[in-house]
Amino acid sequence: MSEAVCGESSAMSELNTNTEITPAPESAPAPPSPDFAVATQPSYAHTLFFGPDGLRPGWGFAFYVVMFYVLQKLAVDLAWSRDLGSSSLWSMMLEELGSLLAAVIPAAVLARIEHRSWKLYGLPGKQAFGKLFWIGALWGFAGISLLIFALYGVHAFAFGHVILHGARLARFAAFWAVMFLLVGLFEEFLLRGYTQFTLTRGIGFWPAALVLSCMFGLIHLRNDGEQWRGLLAAAFIGLFFCFTLRRTGNLWFAVGFHAAWDWGETYFYSVPDSGMVAPGHIFSSSLRGSAWLSGGSVGPEGSVLCFAVIAIAWIAFEKMHPRMGLRGNQP
Repeated sequence: MSEAVCGESSAMSELNTNTEITPAPESAPAPPSPDFAVATQPSYAHTLFFGPDGLRPGWGFAFYVVMFYVLQKLAVDLAWSRDLGSSSLWSMMLEELGSLLAAVIPAAVLARIEHRSWKLYGLPGKQAFGKLFWIGALWGFAGISLLIFALYGVHAFAFGHVILHGARLARFAAFWAVMFLLVGLFEEFLLRGYTQFTLTRGIGFWPAALVLSCMFGLIHLRNDGEQWRGLLAAAFIGLFFCFTLRRTGNLWFAVGFHAAWDWGETYFYSVPDSGMVAPGHIFSSSLRGSAWLSGGSVGPEGSVLCFAVIAIAWIAFEKMHPRMGLRGNQP
């Protein structure tokens, strides 16, 4: 009995020793994810209108011009839709205000689209009517005064006599000051604000300045009495304003210069301004002699002496604002 048990126990032990336990099979691993991402490309419409640095300059310029044209037409129609009296002077001012808004609104819209700061367009709010503006106003009045006295010296200008007195003297002085401030803001921003910045991105600062200054001259064609000498002078003055933008970094000097030049020309010295003789001026002034010297129906801006005065202003500004200064609203 004991031998049988021992044999059976020995057999069981040998069986256990020689038998291997097979482990349970593991679940198969998940296939690895691909090592590449799916390539995506922007739509054709996106690449047509947008480049690496945002909205393409040509499209930005085109959109601005179209929006300005539509808004200005509405502004002009509104300004002259009713008679505001006073020989339509108030309608003229309302038209200038509307034109300024027509120039500013498209730029504000495009600034949001392009994610750009407003100050890049030349009229930073923090410097509004600050030192540069008043220095520019002083230069503008000095410039037109130099031109008038040069014409007086060659007997091409006569002051006449005073025709405005009392309260009307002060009222018209204030009226034309506000009017020409609007003119300066409108024309400087239209041709040297968003448009200058955007064209600079596409073709460079001075090519853009040349194109827009020629446009500045051509828009004076709408003025009665304007002639080719006045158009060239306006373009030359426009280039000077671009130079001041390049050196100061904004348009406030140019706005002050522009407003004071026009105020001195129209109201104070009482001569035609780009072919326009406005009511409400101080003197019964007159221009005499050959049109190439006096300016004729154009006014002093049509005189060859105007080019000399602007050249003097350019040289003086170059000396006072060297290249180490700010370089304008270039991107």
